[in-house]
Amino acid sequence: MAGEMTILGSAVLTLLLAGYLSQQYLPLPTPKVIGIDLGTTYCSVGVFFPGTGKVKVIPDENGHISIPSMVSFTDHDVYVGYESLELADADPQNTIYDAKRFIGKTFTPEELEAEIGRYPFKVLNKDGVVEFSVTGNGSMAVSPEYVGSRLLLKLKEMAEKFLGMPVANAVISVPAEFDLKQRNSTIEAANLAGLKILRVINEPTAAAMAYGLHKADVFYVLVIDLGGGTLDVSLLNKQGGMFLTRAMSGNNKLGGQDFNQRLLQHLYRQVSQTLGFLPSRKEEVHRLRQAVEMVKLNLTEHPSAQVSVLLTVEGAAQEAPRGGAGRPQDSRVPAEKAGGRQVLFETEISRELFDTLNEDLFQKILVPVRQVLKDGHLEKTEVDEVVLVGGSTRIPRIRQVIQEFFGKDPNTSVDPDLAVVTGVAIQAGIDGGSWPLQVSALEIPNKHLQKTNFN
Repeated sequence: MAGEMTILGSAVLTLLLAGYLSQQYLPLPTPKVIGIDLGTTYCSVGVFFPGTGKVKVIPDENGHISIPSMVSFTDHDVYVGYESLELADADPQNTIYDAKRFIGKTFTPEELEAEIGRYPFKVLNKDGVVEFSVTGNGSMAVSPEYVGSRLLLKLKEMAEKFLGMPVANAVISVPAEFDLKQRNSTIEAANLAGLKILRVINEPTAAAMAYGLHKADVFYVLVIDLGGGTLDVSLLNKQGGMFLTRAMSGNNKLGGQDFNQRLLQHLYRQVSQTLGFLPSRKEEVHRLRQAVEMVKLNLTEHPSAQVSVLLTVEGAAQEAPRGGAGRPQDSRVPAEKAGGRQVLFETEISRELFDTLNEDLFQKILVPVRQVLKDGHLEKTEVDEVVLVGGSTRIPRIRQVIQEFFGKDPNTSVDPDLAVVTGVAIQAGIDGGSWPLQVSALEIPNKHLQKTNFN
């Protein structure tokens, strides 16, 4: 008996040693499953590397680690991501965005009427199911699933170029409130892009995994996901290696775009007061929007940021007021162009001003937070971790509002833009059998759970 135990022990030791040596000296296997975050405003793709346990978020051809969730239809081609963004102001009727809001969802006439007014492109009602009317290469109607498939195809191609091999399998994230039809429609979009979905994981669960909370000693996790267009708040109850979504709430009309709009309106007022006109050319409006986005990003790191945009005063003889926030363009730029004089509008925006313009919107973030705690029958002091997801949570004032409410700092150890895709990539590694072995973050279905939405 002792001899048999010795042989068994030696065999186990040999296997362990072989595993260790293979991890140290053999080439690491290439990831076979990708993780996808198909966001409302931006989307991204990542992979989990076996052996190292590291996640790589894959960039596009220009180095962007996420791409706008936008698709433009023209007479010649279909453009996706940043190429579509460049066409958005010039051809808004054929540039589709926010398709995720409509995927797999049936609307009442009243609900759809409220949504239609928000978009420059034409939204069609097909018995409560949405299609988008575009005129690229002839008039046609495209479904949200098709728009999603073009985004997913772009992400698939990015992954294949990075890995140097074809990719067929993926794990994808969806909002926790997505019902079975919405989840199946997301899978359908992936299938159209040539992807087989091995697993669908809730976005809050993916974020919690990115923060390592599936391995941490925590019980209640509150996930605040604030992106470009929507706010989602989820209360997760962790039980062993499993997550139960205990309560959800949010605001599907609150996000970074709204903060941008407040600043854009402020700049319009300044242009009118100092230069005596409002910009009307599409390319100039586009430049102003780009400047606003850049200012918002800069203000997360700096107390102030500069706006500098070239505008055109229609009519060559028209004089623009001098001084203040705007001044005529200097001699390095031609005095006249396309029937008007060019003027360089310049102004400085402080973080304090940006916060003041948006303070009421920042406070709205707490409305669904309070609702989630109420629905989950939990006091805010009982929340173990507050984690932030989405680029808009970088805004210092937003973090301060959350910190003041909970009386403790939120967990910001993970890039909020990449939290969901990182977690999905980890799950993709698990489903792909990557080593070292990970504990899977299983989700306990809660069929009776409904999301409260504040507008």
